[in-house]
Amino acid sequence: MTGSAFLSRLGIRLPIVQAPMAGISTPALAAAVSNAGGLGSLGIAAMSPEQAGATITETGRLTGAPFGVNVFCHAPARRDPKLEEEWLRYLSPSFKAFGEEPPSHLQLLYKSFHEDNEMLSVLLDLRPAVVSFHFGLPTPEQIRALKEAGIVLLATATNLHEAHQISAAQLDGIVAQGIEAGGHRGMFDPGNRDEGPGTMALTRILVRNSSLPVIAAGGIMDGAGIAAALSLGADAAQLGTAFVACPESAADAAYREALLAGASARTVMTQAISGRPARGLANRFTELGEAPSCPRMPDYPLPYFAGKALHALAKRNGDSSFAAQWAGQGVSMTRAMPASELMSTLSGELDAATHR
Repeated sequence: MTGSAFLSRLGIRLPIVQAPMAGISTPALAAAVSNAGGLGSLGIAAMSPEQAGATITETGRLTGAPFGVNVFCHAPARRDPKLEEEWLRYLSPSFKAFGEEPPSHLQLLYKSFHEDNEMLSVLLDLRPAVVSFHFGLPTPEQIRALKEAGIVLLATATNLHEAHQISAAQLDGIVAQGIEAGGHRGMFDPGNRDEGPGTMALTRILVRNSSLPVIAAGGIMDGAGIAAALSLGADAAQLGTAFVACPESAADAAYREALLAGASARTVMTQAISGRPARGLANRFTELGEAPSCPRMPDYPLPYFAGKALHALAKRNGDSSFAAQWAGQGVSMTRAMPASELMSTLSGELDAATHR
């Protein structure tokens, strides 16, 4: 399938995909991107089926253009009371600094799409144009049902082996996530060694070794970056951090301020917040994860329960340094403008870069 044919199948005219950032993407943001000719996306993995349904419905009310949703296909967490107690004990001084004790135990905030037939029913009922998968692939039965519903299916790959699995599952496209990308690494198995290929290298590898369309993701912040990805054979580029500072996102004031810190904004890869590797802005929580005394963490997403509790406690005390502020390595190029204006800017930059 050629790039133009793939974009036509998606129903978009610009090769720009807004990353489906869970907790940050909103109906207003996704709709603005889709209305501007790109593919807006919603991160619904942390939502209940009822919340996801309402969010998809609201987005459809705001745009008649195609948009996508993203779900997580991680292996179910294995409970280990000893590890969980040790992790809570490690976080205890940070909670006590704000005058409270840590939670008595960890709870699962959401489950994998593998186990969520209610979420599958919502998707089959509302039929968003695109469904994408992170952390792995759904079951063959889920894939079959979604394809029969006419939904375009994408999945994240961080290496060639994962891309081959996506091809074998007969999905429609691959999101090539380079190590520069903000948010969670989409590794199928976090226990495997991660070589951490960059976006451009991974994009070219997948283009040369897969017949599926490739969407480049990671560190791309402007039209020149999009043009570079397209020149390597990508069919489109996915941008996440670039859209977080848009007024339509759900990012709070502290997050926006940190994104716009310019050259002083530093990102790190950490497991401390959720239990899986993820790239975000360096803060007091990521420092906990980098400390030599940091113990082994429970399985994803169990640590999220304590992480969210600590952030909420700190925020009530005027401290935002324990937030999960996901961001890619291109963060210093962040621009704050409405999503429609950013899409117009990206389109102009892409055109200029293409015709140099």
